[in-house]
Amino acid sequence: MPAHLKVLALVGFMLVVVATPREWFAAYAFFLGVLVTVGAVGRVRPGWVLKRMVVETPFVVFAVLMPFIAHGPRIEVLGLSLSESGLLSAWGLLAKGTLGVIAGLMLAATTTPQELVHGLERLRLPQQLVQIMAFMVRYLEVVTDEMRRMAVARASRGFVARNPLHWPVLARSVGALFIRSFERGERVHLAMVSRGYTGRMPR
Repeated sequence: MPAHLKVLALVGFMLVVVATPREWFAAYAFFLGVLVTVGAVGRVRPGWVLKRMVVETPFVVFAVLMPFIAHGPRIEVLGLSLSESGLLSAWGLLAKGTLGVIAGLMLAATTTPQELVHGLERLRLPQQLVQIMAFMVRYLEVVTDEMRRMAVARASRGFVARNPLHWPVLARSVGALFIRSFERGERVHLAMVSRGYTGRMPR
């Protein structure tokens, strides 16, 4: 499918998932089955998806805490007093969050960044926003390499971050990385303007 249709399908799928009452357990099983089918058709490896689901960790932590901090009727589970409404809310948060993360990973696994940027253009997103995303895709690896070189330079001088006393050094490194990235961005922009760039990337 073209990238813009995949984006529309993802947004539509997530709207349906979010609007589904958390008591409809069978519906969530169906949604998971849809994602598994998409993954099988797209030849997405389960291990690839599982490794990248670590981004869901904050939601998982919050969901685990909800049964303990929520109010209302309580039940005993393994000797723990848990809130019924908290358990249901935790289930809803985990189910919807997990489905959303898996759906986003399916889009990422089957669509290149360039295709995604062109798809957003076809969906008539603001041109400036699309250009920012395009530059981020193009230069993220450059900035990562710069950060890696700075880490090597610190290590060659015997620096190892072991405790909070070393945080000021790391903070200055982040500041230096920001300044270098900003200056590089200005140089790249001037080079592009000199070659006829008018605010829209050529195909």
